[in-house]
Amino acid sequence: MYRKQMIFQKIFCVIALVASVVVFIYSLGIMTDLFDCLYSTMMDPTDIDSTWVSGSQVYYYMQGFNRSFLSYSIVLILLACLLFITNTDKRRKYYIANYVSIGLFSIADLYVVFWGHSQIQYYKSLWKQINFEELKDFAETFNTAYTESTFWFDIHYLVFGLLIVACGLLIYNIFWKRSLMKEEDALIKQGKQEEA
Repeated sequence: MYRKQMIFQKIFCVIALVASVVVFIYSLGIMTDLFDCLYSTMMDPTDIDSTWVSGSQVYYYMQGFNRSFLSYSIVLILLACLLFITNTDKRRKYYIANYVSIGLFSIADLYVVFWGHSQIQYYKSLWKQINFEELKDFAETFNTAYTESTFWFDIHYLVFGLLIVACGLLIYNIFWKRSLMKEEDALIKQGKQEEA
């Protein structure tokens, strides 16, 4: 049973790392449509109210969020790497460092999910307030990109879902590991009593 559990704990740690990398890639791509469609609509980047398309200021409003989101995604990658540094992926028995690394990753993971979801929903509502008729006219006149798609906002459900799954698997792994450790300790204790 231990062998099976140790195979899965390695898989769970890899899933945590992959989920963190996916969040990082998503943080790089979330502004894609906004940049392509809205950046050129700003007549004067130093005055965000000076725009050809009403509502296009959302591109500038999202800059601070995007910087923070990118930083948080890097922190998630580092915390996922900490799982491997503390040998959480291959240790037969868990020690304090393993619990701490799982705890830190899980707390950061859940924070990013809840913070990111609320921020993305807010900016999605601002995106929907853009005057798309003006944006379409602008795109046709100046041959720029045009979309009304909310794809980059909506995909966060999948990305954050993967993060929640990674967190859940790591926590599940702790309970599975502790149960096996208790069984092993009980067998060792029973063997010592039989010898005596």
